[in-house]
Amino acid sequence: MATRDVYERGFDEATGESLDSVDCPDCGQSLVTDDGEIRCTDCGLIVDEQRIDHGPEWREHEQEARKRTGAPLSASYHDRGLSTEIGHGADRRFSERKRRQLNRMRREHSRSRFQSKAERNLAYGFGEIRRLTSVLELATTLRDQACTLFRSAQNHDLLRGRSIEAMAAASVYGACRCNGLSRTLDEVAPVARIEKSRVVNAYKTLNTKLGLPAEPMRPSRFVPQLASELTVSSRVQRRARDLAEAAEEAGVTTGVQPSGFAAACLYKADREQGRWLTQAEIADVANTSRTTIRTHRDTLDELPV
Repeated sequence: MATRDVYERGFDEATGESLDSVDCPDCGQSLVTDDGEIRCTDCGLIVDEQRIDHGPEWREHEQEARKRTGAPLSASYHDRGLSTEIGHGADRRFSERKRRQLNRMRREHSRSRFQSKAERNLAYGFGEIRRLTSVLELATTLRDQACTLFRSAQNHDLLRGRSIEAMAAASVYGACRCNGLSRTLDEVAPVARIEKSRVVNAYKTLNTKLGLPAEPMRPSRFVPQLASELTVSSRVQRRARDLAEAAEEAGVTTGVQPSGFAAACLYKADREQGRWLTQAEIADVANTSRTTIRTHRDTLDELPV
C-alpha cells in the first residue's frame, strides 16, 4: 500500500510564507501531504496545493522537436497501460470498404491483447474497479491499490468459484478499509450491481487469505461525511466528533454500526446547540433506523462528556 508522508514545517512555495503549524486551522487535527496537496486527516480541509509538478517529463529529447512518449505505466490495466487501440475518429472520411477493413483490424487487435483467459479476466476485473472507483469518487491511488489487490487475489487462485464483479467490489472495499476511509459495504455493494452477501464473502476471503492490514471502522471517521450531507455547522460537527472519540476511548463502540453511532453523535450534538434535526432525517442519510439512533443516544447520555 502507498504510504503518506507526514507534513513537516517549511515554506509555502506559492506564497513564500512560513508554515509554522502542523495542525489544521479549522479543527486542530494533524495534516498530511498526499498527491501534491496538504489536507487534514480528520475534516478533509485542503490547506495548500502544490502547484509545481515534480514528476518526470515523459518526452524524448533526441529530436529537435520535442515529442511526448505517452503516459507512465499504470497498475489499473492488465498490461500496465502499454497496449494501444485503433480509434474511431477518422472513420467518416474513409470509404465503406476501408471502414469494414478497420473494423476487422479492431476485432483482431482486441483478440490479440489477451494471451490467456486469466489476462481477459484481469482486464475485465480492472475495468469494474475503474468503474466502481469513478462512481464512488475515490482517488486514483486507491484505485491502483484495489487493482493490486485484485491481481494478488488472482495470483493466489482466489477467483475460482467466485464472480469477478464480487471480487472487484471486495478489492475496492478492502482498499478503503486499509486506508481508513469511511466507506461501508452498503455503499459499495449497490454500485457493484451484485448481491451484498457475495461481496461480503469475497472480502472475507481476501482478508483471510491475504492478511489485509485493515483498520477498524471508527464512528469518528463517519462524522465529517454525515455532517456534510446534513449541512450542519462546524461547531456541531466538532462536538459530534468529540462525542464519538470519547465513546471510542470508553470502548462502547465495539461491535456497533459505525455510521449509526456517528449519526447518534450528530443528533445529540445538534440538540445541544439548540437545533432540531429529526431522527428520520439523520437516519435516512446514515442508512440506519431511528431506533438505532435512540439506542446510541442513550449510550452517549451515560458517558461523562
